Amino acid sequence: MDDTSTDLSRLPMRQQLSFRVLALLMAALAVGLLTIGVTLYLSWQLEGGGAAINAAGSLRMRTYKMALTLSHYARNHDPALAERIERERADFAETLALLRHGDPTRPLYLPNDARVRQQFTHIETEYARLDTAWIQPLLGGTRLENWYGFRRDFDEFVDHINELVLSIEQLNTERTMWLRLSQMVLIALAIAGTVTQIYLMFLLIFRPLGHLRQAIGRMAEKDFTVRLPVQTRDEFGEVQEGFNRMADRLADAYGSLERRVEEKTSALNAQNRELAVLYDVATFLNGAHTPNGLCHGTLERLVQWTGADGGSVRVIDPLQQSAWLITSIGLPEGLRESPVCAMPRDCLCGPAQDGRAVIRVLACDAAMESATPCSRAGFGQVSAFPVSAGESQVGILALHFIEPRELGERQQQLITTLGQHLGIALENQRLAARDRELAVSEERNLMAQGLHDSIAQGLTFLNLQVQLLDDSLRRNALDEAREVVPLLRAGVNESYEDVRELLLNFRTRLQEGDLAGAMRAAIDKLRQQTGITTSLALTGHGAVLPTDMQLQLLFILQEALSNVRKHSGATRVDVTLHNGLPLRLEIRDNGRGFDEAIMAERAGTHVGLSIMRERAERLGASLEFIDDGGVTVVVTMNRAGNDKVIDGDTHGRDDTRLAG
Repeated sequence: MDDTSTDLSRLPMRQQLSFRVLALLMAALAVGLLTIGVTLYLSWQLEGGGAAINAAGSLRMRTYKMALTLSHYARNHDPALAERIERERADFAETLALLRHGDPTRPLYLPNDARVRQQFTHIETEYARLDTAWIQPLLGGTRLENWYGFRRDFDEFVDHINELVLSIEQLNTERTMWLRLSQMVLIALAIAGTVTQIYLMFLLIFRPLGHLRQAIGRMAEKDFTVRLPVQTRDEFGEVQEGFNRMADRLADAYGSLERRVEEKTSALNAQNRELAVLYDVATFLNGAHTPNGLCHGTLERLVQWTGADGGSVRVIDPLQQSAWLITSIGLPEGLRESPVCAMPRDCLCGPAQDGRAVIRVLACDAAMESATPCSRAGFGQVSAFPVSAGESQVGILALHFIEPRELGERQQQLITTLGQHLGIALENQRLAARDRELAVSEERNLMAQGLHDSIAQGLTFLNLQVQLLDDSLRRNALDEAREVVPLLRAGVNESYEDVRELLLNFRTRLQEGDLAGAMRAAIDKLRQQTGITTSLALTGHGAVLPTDMQLQLLFILQEALSNVRKHSGATRVDVTLHNGLPLRLEIRDNGRGFDEAIMAERAGTHVGLSIMRERAERLGASLEFIDDGGVTVVVTMNRAGNDKVIDGDTHGRDDTRLAG
């Protein structure tokens, strides 16, 4: 909401349309409730009076009934009749008490009228006189001599009851008339209120809404001259004022719409070009390129996008002491080889430092001594941007312009962002090269361990045998020499087999999902070399492991089979792979087993066992050796907790299998 709009809460309460409509509805509600209340009160009075008429009318019947019973009792003094008279007296007294006090639950009560109350009091007095003069004496055994007076008194008492009933009926008749009158008034009020509300709704709401609808229709037809007359100071008045202000702004906006559309279109096209450049450079940097190729491709795209006349990318050494030119476009040879620009903090052509872009306009004459190498090369402006990776600056990207050109904030921000992408790509290549170096170093180290554990020990054995042979020949002990020669031949064959096995393992490659085939090939090779009976059992239906994990399991299997061939003397080997959760690999033979004490003693001198354990740790698995009448090697891996990276193809041998 702008400053010209008026907050509805600032309107006085009486001027607000909601207040007036609410006041009207509340007044109508109050009148209606009052009329309904009067009607309910009259209805309640009529209902209570009707019940009083019934109760008072029952007194006549009770009076005649009591007189008749007394007359019979006066003739024969029957005790049963006396009891009956007592009950009738009690009922009569109960009815009088009911009329005197009323009963709101029925409802039943005498009308609050002086005449009615006086008549009821007279009835109570007369009844007390009748009870004293006639009922009690007769019940006491007095003979009834004056039958005429007895009947006259009771008839007069009934006449008094009739007068009371007639008075109550007359009052109910009057109240009925008032009830009908109140109902007619209620109907009249309903009609008048409805008509009044319809008229006020039309006057206050429907007519202003109609004017507003017509004005909106005209505005939809592009008639921006339409205005609404402000006739009230309520909410509709505020809406009318707001509509007029909106019409003024629409008229002004429509007049300059074409210009604004052109401006927005131009800005949108610029943003699209920026996004295209960002996407193009990001896609290029994600490809496989050399560092020079990354820098040249990025610079080429930025030069084309900005319209620069030249550019360069220099990489700063880690000590921030030199900036080496990686690639350039459109720069003369003298500027490319300028020693000043090889110093990152002294180069006046591209002094981007501390992660900030620097735009320098070169206004100096090229012939002046203070002219920079860039101005001597004919450039009038140099814009330098940092090439950074994280918090560190790794290079400088410079764009050269012959004529000074203003680069907007968005363009500077985009080029700075692309410099960050380029720096990250260069840093990733550096880290990848370092990882490859570490992987090669680790691979060579593990290969050396494997050679030491197999070939080196075999050569040591051969060296000892050669020394024994030489000593035997010097002493002309031909029998001893003949005993050494078979040992030499066996050692050479063993070393030859170790070399072949190492070369085969070094060349081992595994297709994804072909672990079972590779395991079967390794087991078949053992059977062909030694004649040992072998079997392979595959169970479970778990997910396929990544190729590097499968390769590590295969290497562990090869190590175990090599130990079986060289040390166990077994006649059968059973291999079981359960691909479930957890994954479990078992290699069991029926050979000689091992001595745990000796194996623990030699664990530090033989690297084969440690290499197998290292492979298992890289898998996130556990490795166990179980002596159960042979040897069972168990590898258990819980794949749910395995997030390790398997790198390197390591090889080794385990010669810790000993005679039990």
